[in-house]
Amino acid sequence: MTVMQGRPADVTGREAREVRTYDLLDRLQIAYTRVDHAPAETMEDCLAVDAALDVKMCKNLFLCNRQGTAFYLLLTPGDKPFRTKELSAQIGSARLSFAGAESMEQYLDIHPGAVSVMGLMNDTEREVTLLIDEDVLREEYLGCHPCVNTSSLRIKTEDIVRVFLPAVKHSYQTVHLTGEA
Repeated sequence: MTVMQGRPADVTGREAREVRTYDLLDRLQIAYTRVDHAPAETMEDCLAVDAALDVKMCKNLFLCNRQGTAFYLLLTPGDKPFRTKELSAQIGSARLSFAGAESMEQYLDIHPGAVSVMGLMNDTEREVTLLIDEDVLREEYLGCHPCVNTSSLRIKTEDIVRVFLPAVKHSYQTVHLTGEA
């Protein structure tokens, strides 16, 4: 894996959603380091990416309530176990489950395996509530996908919170997850 600064010099063959991500980051003047790789579909696949970018990839979970009427994007450390009951109590939404691929596509323009905070740029109606584990907010950098799982980015957490989220008109709720049963 070769680590690069910024967007690819040639975007031929890249998905439009990925190119739109680079366009937005560049327009917002958010610096990022990028690495291209084979599809990263599990957290285990992300370990080599973590090492290459010197960052911990976030675990990005796209969740919904039982009725499928409320959607949440949770950013949590990749190595932290996730317990729906722990999160449900904090956000007042019982019976959380993983949202389906169709909802990911509809709200975030993302496929399974590529869920990322970057997808919020596609949620123009602000249907998705962003939840960020406090441990992610303590890190100087976070790792995420540019809406595809064949590239990964290292971005300052502060740039996500102070520049990216306001630009895409999203706020976030901090959550405290222990990962304990």
